[in-house]
Amino acid sequence: MSRSRYTRRLPAAALAAGLALAVSACGGEAADPAAPAASASSAQLNPNADLSKQSVTISVWDGYTPKELPQEIKEKLKVDLKVTLHATNEEIMAKLTAGADTGLDVAFVSGQYAQALNEAGLLEPIHPELIPNLANLYPEAKELSYDKGNTFSVPYTWGTTGICYRTDLVKTPPTSWNDILNPPAEAKKKVTMMTTERWLALPALKVLGYSVNTRSDEELAKAKEKLLEAKPNLLAYDDTTFGARLTKGEAAMVVAWDGWCPTSEENVKFVIPKEGSDLWVDTMVVLKSSKNKEAAHAFINHILDPKVHGWAASNILYKVPNKAAMDIVDADLKAKNTPLQMTPADLLQGESIIDLGEDSVKFTKLATEVAAQQ
Repeated sequence: MSRSRYTRRLPAAALAAGLALAVSACGGEAADPAAPAASASSAQLNPNADLSKQSVTISVWDGYTPKELPQEIKEKLKVDLKVTLHATNEEIMAKLTAGADTGLDVAFVSGQYAQALNEAGLLEPIHPELIPNLANLYPEAKELSYDKGNTFSVPYTWGTTGICYRTDLVKTPPTSWNDILNPPAEAKKKVTMMTTERWLALPALKVLGYSVNTRSDEELAKAKEKLLEAKPNLLAYDDTTFGARLTKGEAAMVVAWDGWCPTSEENVKFVIPKEGSDLWVDTMVVLKSSKNKEAAHAFINHILDPKVHGWAASNILYKVPNKAAMDIVDADLKAKNTPLQMTPADLLQGESIIDLGEDSVKFTKLATEVAAQQ
């Protein structure tokens, strides 16, 4: 089964600058990122709107939705769908926060970025009455810390981060983030970690017992020490090709997002370290600037149809927070790709990544300093 290797996450430095522009354009001050997110009020939408008079333009990662989706939307909703692509969260955030009308109705972004957009006043509140298929979501999908109750975003995929490893190349299966930070002799120079800021810091923060959302300078300094100590034992920093390195035998252990761990391959397994990990979520949001809000909600409702939503789990191998969709995923596929077997309860043991606002630059600084260290 083929999968597109899109990149969902990049550093957040541009995000902070972009949001500053957006807030300035709105004439307000940045919201406290620690405060609960609250969507701005919006005019009531018309549940009986003639959707044939509307259209929908979305921005999404390449390979993240079915290629036949525009045709499906036209047949089912009588709505023209235009699909535009972004390569990273950073790219779409720069576009959405530049102050100009993007012409977009729906954007796919990761959860903490949806939170940032909402705090900048750029999102339309979700109107549940226009999305009856919200009933298909697991109850746990309404307990995400960046948007409790799905007030401004609808989750599309979710997962966690762990250690993906070759059982034939390590003598003892890894159980701790320390196995990455201080690998056994047979794995030295055969380990990869991620470069993306929040995920680079994750192993060190968890080993130290800290939150993945820490704002503490002292805690980040200690995490930096751990990462620098680990650096001489690494093969590489790698966010995209770690699975290929593993299957080729170039790497023995890698830090991996669950769906990108090639557990369908012989001798490859995935484990969440005992210190715990994160819970990442990719979401759909409706832009406040959209002139097709009813059609945008109808689009999201269509995505939440089990057969449509199940496509994501079957083709990009990320779990979806939709019980009806997960129930129809092929049993053999689940058996071969063990991360698909994780339950919502398993995922919610991870710590949700939230937007840190201006404090995001602390992670940028950490990542830059670790990369620069010889």
